[in-house]
Parts: sequence; structure tokens; C-alpha cells
Amino acid sequence: MAEKKEKLFDMFPECSYQEWRAKVEADLKGADFNKKLVWRTNEGFNVEPVYRAENIVDLKTTDSLPGEFPYLRGTRTDNDWLVRQEVLADTVQEANAVAKDIITKGVTSLGFKVEINSEDDVKALLDGIDLTKYEINFTTCPRKANALAKAVVDYLRNTNNLENFRGSINFNPMRRALKHGSAFPADIKAMALELLETVKIVPNMQVFAVDSFMLCNAGAYIYQELGYALSWGAEWMTMLTEAGVKADEAARRIKFNMGVSSNYFMEIAKFRAARMLWAQIVEQYKPESKQSGKMMCHAVTSRYNQTIYDAHVNLLRSQTESMSAALAGVDSITTTPFDVPYKTPDAFSERIARNQQFLLKEESHLDKVVDPAGGSYYVETLTVSLANEAWKLFLDIEEKGGFLACINDNTVQKAVNETSAKRHTDVARRKEILLGTNQYPNINETAAQKIENTSCGCGCNHEKPEEEGEGLSMKRAASDFEALRLATEAASNRPKVFMLTIGNLAMRLARAQFSTNFFGCAGYEIIDNLGFKTVQEGVDAALAKNADVIVLCSSDDEYAELAPEAFKYLDGRAMFVVAGAPACMDDLKAAGINDFIHVRVNVLETLQAFNAKLLK
Repeated sequence: MAEKKEKLFDMFPECSYQEWRAKVEADLKGADFNKKLVWRTNEGFNVEPVYRAENIVDLKTTDSLPGEFPYLRGTRTDNDWLVRQEVLADTVQEANAVAKDIITKGVTSLGFKVEINSEDDVKALLDGIDLTKYEINFTTCPRKANALAKAVVDYLRNTNNLENFRGSINFNPMRRALKHGSAFPADIKAMALELLETVKIVPNMQVFAVDSFMLCNAGAYIYQELGYALSWGAEWMTMLTEAGVKADEAARRIKFNMGVSSNYFMEIAKFRAARMLWAQIVEQYKPESKQSGKMMCHAVTSRYNQTIYDAHVNLLRSQTESMSAALAGVDSITTTPFDVPYKTPDAFSERIARNQQFLLKEESHLDKVVDPAGGSYYVETLTVSLANEAWKLFLDIEEKGGFLACINDNTVQKAVNETSAKRHTDVARRKEILLGTNQYPNINETAAQKIENTSCGCGCNHEKPEEEGEGLSMKRAASDFEALRLATEAASNRPKVFMLTIGNLAMRLARAQFSTNFFGCAGYEIIDNLGFKTVQEGVDAALAKNADVIVLCSSDDEYAELAPEAFKYLDGRAMFVVAGAPACMDDLKAAGINDFIHVRVNVLETLQAFNAKLLK
């Protein structure tokens, strides 16, 4: 008799979405399903709490395989991305020494930011580096790009490495226009064609940069970075093909350098959508081969969300960002060192940054799986939804004249700056959390002593443009809170905040914790307590500790009696704050109590007001 095998899920009856929804709404007990469980993203679409097979049954994006047009599932049939590290040095000899050291530690892609003036400089820079094993990338000023290209090409020709070379020269004449709002070079097309002619004998060299990581570092939403990146790439395609360059040749010379934020699944979807949309854009230029639609994509983890305080949390941020990029199938990744916001990265932070990628390869084996997100109901839906929003933005930019026109009139800069301002407000109100900065700060940490003045290290001459417009604001999300806390450090007195905990045990503990986090964001000294029997006892204890601020922590019901009593007894000898927004707030304000802290206040503005009153 054949053995009967029991299937695991046979014992569970099939549940339709309607049945699931009815059960959830019953559990919500009248609360609005859409308000409680549906996430309205910054990208312009809603995310449901659950996705099922029927959500992707009509999606055409699930039909292709990795390596197949339109490359949504990847441009390769493997996922062995390159680990890139930027080499910062004053001379080519120093850069060569650093490069030869780090390639022995697992780096497979090198990014050079050093002055190069001749073939001899290239020879000194690349001495001892096997070009068959390592990708080489150069960053320079646009005006110096062709001279650099000539020096590199001469070196490759003389060493018989024209076919072996893999890498790029970052030609980005839009950088200054984006950063400063000034006009881009009028001869940009002539510069581009001259550069293309110089490198035409090097088949695997990309020279036309789409540096959308600049937008990510300026605080752009994900759909904005994607939409603008596609428009930027299309601008290169149009410019070159109208000048007579074949579409295949133009497309293979473009390299996308994209940022990665901490929105984990959305970033995976971004790179998948980017490849799909780019392939379709290139297809409109009628290339001879569909292979020309493959996007060459390098990912750089974000600086926008990095922080000076509790800087090791930056490691957590960049780890998930690197993981998003790896799972999405990019060609190479730069993991930004955790100490970049306040100093030039040192050997320790660079080693940790390298090891973050090695963990993903050697410990997690992410390089062994191609498009692991493929078929995921959630990620496939995100990919299509994000692609739709980015495409709308792309079409809007095209209707306005294209990417160059829209950075020339500051359309792009204004839109990204508006987004950044919105995100700064969200950080100020704790709608966007930066762990260790606007939530759960390390209260006793100081940072002023570790901040160093650094240059960008790119070898550019950063003279101020004669006429500046509205460039991208590169303020990190944490910058306002950091300025607040650094002001506290610089003051002659560090304000003391005393928690007057009384009454209901659960509420006083919860509100003391909330208040500790709140005032800790300004770097104040926090004095917590187990509780007091009377407000007089609490106030006396606070004054004995020379408290500058006394925070009453109790329940809403008890505030009606305790707050006026404490305020009257304190009699102006310290600032008085009530933790919460009780129903009796208007009555308390009528009694002269004006300071309340709760989840709806703007944390940053409130603390700035306290700083103005307390710091000497």
C-alpha cells in the first residue's frame, strides 16, 4: 500500500481577501481600515497591509527572466556585484599605495579622486593593479575629463589593456548647475562628443554620468530620484544621437550612479523599476541590439540620513541600504563610511564599510541568488507602482523641455528642495525617525570634539560662481537637531531637566520616558526619579538639584489638580512643563501654564525655544 503523504496546508481552509478583510475590520472595532492599516507613501501611492497572488496575476513584469529584456529582473544571470571603495589621496603615488592595499582586502572596484595630468600619472596610479581583475573609476571636473581620458587611453594602448579595462570617467557637467543653481556649460555637447571620440577605442569605459545619488543626498523622494535619473539619461541619449552617434554606442557609455535610502523594500523596487524603464527608453532610440538597453548601475548608500551623534547607527542604516542594492541586482556598491558626516573616513571606518558588503556576500550569500524579490507579491506590486509614479515625473520633465532645461531653470532643484524641507519638518515632528538624534538620543554623548573640517577630496577647484541660483540643499536630515545640540555643548551651562513623577505609576513612567527622550534631543542633563508623594516634595527636590526645567509627569486626570498646585508652589523659580496634552489644557493655560510637550508638538522648534531661554 502506498504511503499517504499529508500536505501541510490541507488542514487550513482557503481564505479569500473578502473574508480576511471582514475579520480585520471586526477586530478594528469600528476604526477606519484605510486610516489604520493602509500606508500612504511619499512616492504617491498607497501600500496595502497584505498582498496576495491575485495582486500580480495581470502584471507583465513577472514574465521575464534575469538577463532578459526589459531587465527588470537584472542585466546578468548572476548577482556577483563589485565592492567599490573610494580612494582619497593627495598624490597618485599615495593613491596607488592605498589601492594596492585595499585590493588585497577584497575590494574589486576602485574609485579614484586624485589629480591626473599625464600618462605618467596614470602609470604611477595603476602600477601593480591587474586591470583584468579590478574595475577602475575616475572622478574629475568636467573641463578636465577629456585630458584625463587621453592620459588613460594612452596608458591602456601602450600596455595592451584596451580590451581589459572596465570602468568609468565621471563626466558630469550638470553637477555645478545642480549644486549651485548656475547655468551648465554652453558647450556641453562639444565636450561630450570630444570625450566620446577620445574613449571610442576602449569598449568598456562609461563616461556619461547620471549622478542621481546627488538628489538622494539632497533628500529627494525615491520616485523623484528615479524619474529625474531617467530624464537625465534620456538627455544624454538625445544629445548624442542627434549629433550622429549610434544609439547602441551612446547607451553603453552611460553610467547611472544612484543613491540608496533606508526605505528597504522601496529601494529594491526602485532599482528593478529603473532597469525596466531605462530599457524601454533606450528602445525608443532604435538601437540595433536590445542588449544596449542594459543599465549600468552603481549604488551609493545615502548621506542624507547619516548623523554625527550616535554615529554608529549609521552602520545600521548603510547596512540595510547596501542590502537593498545587493538584492536588487546592481553592478557595484559603495557603502559610505559611518564617520563621513564629521571627518574624512579613516582606516577603521573604511574597513568596516568594506566588511559590511563582505557580510552580505560571504555570510549571507546574497551574491548567489539572482533577483530573490522576483515573484514577491509585495515587491512586484511596489515595483510597478513606483515605476508608474517615476514615469509620470519623467514625462512631465520631457514636456518641459528635458532634464537640462529643467535644471537650467531650477525646476529640479526647487522640487527636491521642497521635498527636503518637508522631510526636515517631518524629522522635527518625529514623523520621520532618526534613531539617536530625534528619538532615543545618547544623552551624555558629546560630538563637538570629533568634528573636523574636510574638503570634498575630488580635486576640483570650488570657486564660487559669479551668479548663484537656487542649488540643491545638501543639509542632512539631522543637521537642525545637531546644530541645536552643539549649541548646548558650546554653552557655559548645561541645562538640567528634572522629572517630577507623581500619581498613576504607569502614566508617570511612560511620560518620564517620553520627556527624557524629548529633552535629551537637545543634550540637556536629565534627572529622573522614582516618584514623589506630593508636588511640594518634588519641587523642593528639583530646586535642590538646581534644575532649570521641571517636567510634571502624571496622568491626564490628575493634572487638573496637580499642575496648578505645582506651578503655584514653584512660583517661577524654574521653567515648568506638563508632559502630555490633557483635556484640561485650556484651564491650565488660563492658570498661566504655557509649556506642554506631547506627540503633536514640533520637537525641534520647541527645543529651540528652550535653548533661547536657557543657554548662556
